[in-house]
Amino acid sequence: MGAENVNENVAALTSLRARAEHGVSRHQRRIERVTTVVGRPQTLYLIMALAAVWSGSNLLAERFGVRPWDPPPFAWLQGAVGLSALLMTITILTTQNRQTRHADERSQLDLQINMLAEQKVAKLIALLEELRRDIPTVRDRVDELAESMQEPVDPHAVLSALKQTLEERPDVPGDGDVPVSPAKDENA
Repeated sequence: MGAENVNENVAALTSLRARAEHGVSRHQRRIERVTTVVGRPQTLYLIMALAAVWSGSNLLAERFGVRPWDPPPFAWLQGAVGLSALLMTITILTTQNRQTRHADERSQLDLQINMLAEQKVAKLIALLEELRRDIPTVRDRVDELAESMQEPVDPHAVLSALKQTLEERPDVPGDGDVPVSPAKDENA
């Protein structure tokens, strides 16, 4: 049964991934291919080599008495670099926006699955406690921890408690806070 569950999970994940990729437009796919190419180390080396050849050929042209097409300070090179940087930035942001949307969807799915699993565990604990009370050979006793674990967790209460805890503890970094190193243990 374990291998079947693994295969079912892999098939479900593959299906979710395929469904997410199915809705991607041709333009988005092209942009992501460009982002993939631009994001390689070879691209950095190619750009550095092109800038060196551009600059070097313009500097050497003067020495050989030929009029350089882009004399120092290389205004055309600067313009090309600026335009390339703008296009790369837009390309990368476009790719990141889709990836962020996809990550948000996966995060929402994870949260929903976790909440459902928590409800199922609470129900199992309740059923086990009921079974324990109903079996005559098992001593009937009150288990306060099991009693409290039978109730599903209220996500709003957990979020409020988390926010309150983070606001009360100055050593826990929040948004924009600089991490504080933990205090040394005095017993050590």
